[in-house]
Amino acid sequence: MQEIRVLLIEDNRLLREGITAMLNEQPDIKAVSTTGNGDAFEKAKKLKPQVVLLDLGLRSQNSLRVVEMIRSEFPRTEIVVMDLIPVQADVVEFVKAGVSGFILKDASLDDFLHTIRSVAQGAKVLPPPLTGSLFSHIVDHAIQSGKVDRLIKAARMTRREQEVVDLIAEGKSNKEIAARFNIAIHTVKSHVHNILEKLALHTRLELASYTLRGSSKKRVSDRTSERHG
Repeated sequence: MQEIRVLLIEDNRLLREGITAMLNEQPDIKAVSTTGNGDAFEKAKKLKPQVVLLDLGLRSQNSLRVVEMIRSEFPRTEIVVMDLIPVQADVVEFVKAGVSGFILKDASLDDFLHTIRSVAQGAKVLPPPLTGSLFSHIVDHAIQSGKVDRLIKAARMTRREQEVVDLIAEGKSNKEIAARFNIAIHTVKSHVHNILEKLALHTRLELASYTLRGSSKKRVSDRTSERHG
């Protein structure tokens, strides 16, 4: 069994020691070193870990800069960012910089270990609260197409707009969305207009293509009919 070599970058000593102990109890994971005092890049250079676990909110250094430096020098090293609840704009910036996964600090041990193992095998792992939303599907497209600025703007949608987006992704019509929130259909249309404008898209069909790639032709057909109806 090949061991996953992990470098932990966390400036909270209690968390650092606790995470290290948990990792080293696993037969396939080894915390080769830990740090929290600004020498993360030097340790990565010396130890060449397979996975770097990085606290998003380091006090002693800029976490995003650490990601950029490690990815630039060691492109085969995977980086997983840890945070309580990362805001969407932060997720975009860190994904753009080369992060492979995110772990919420209130995640279960199983989720924590699963993320490390998945990333070590080349998978990309987003926080659970984001994986079922439009945002998680757009991240990949935005990174590939270079439209990260648009994505950051989109991340500033209101809570109601995000709720509308999720229902559109489920194939709901304006009428069904209006009924769900007990609002007028013209209000839903206004929300949809604002969403499309923020995403620099033109139609609900385009929006669906971002969120439902690989879904059945029936849903795409339904959305096309709605647009012309």
